[in-house]
Amino acid sequence: MDRIFIEALEVDTIIGVYDWERTIHQSLRLDLILATDIRSAAATDDLRLTLDYAAICQRIQQFADTHDFALVETFAERLTDCLRNDFPISWLRLTVRKPGAVPSAASVGLEITRGTLPETHGAPQP
Repeated sequence: MDRIFIEALEVDTIIGVYDWERTIHQSLRLDLILATDIRSAAATDDLRLTLDYAAICQRIQQFADTHDFALVETFAERLTDCLRNDFPISWLRLTVRKPGAVPSAASVGLEITRGTLPETHGAPQP
């Protein structure tokens, strides 16, 4: 199975558990790996046959603009559901980082994996 990736996508959103965090926008940094089969798109040079990462990035920003959550965990879970509903994604890995959340750390966050990777005829799975 082929994988499309998006690295270090920055989105601003309202996120946090403290009252002061509920009044400001903060940046989140996202990494995504999206499983798909690119063979048809590569054979025909047709964007409609693959995952359009520009459209995915646009949808992520729209999601961040229209939602606010207390927990990064909730943001990640709901964003994953949104992407899997809006795009033909059977499997994805999403890493969400919240830079500056802990002053002594460069970043904190989480990684979630959702969906099922199709069989790859004996190739190792992640």
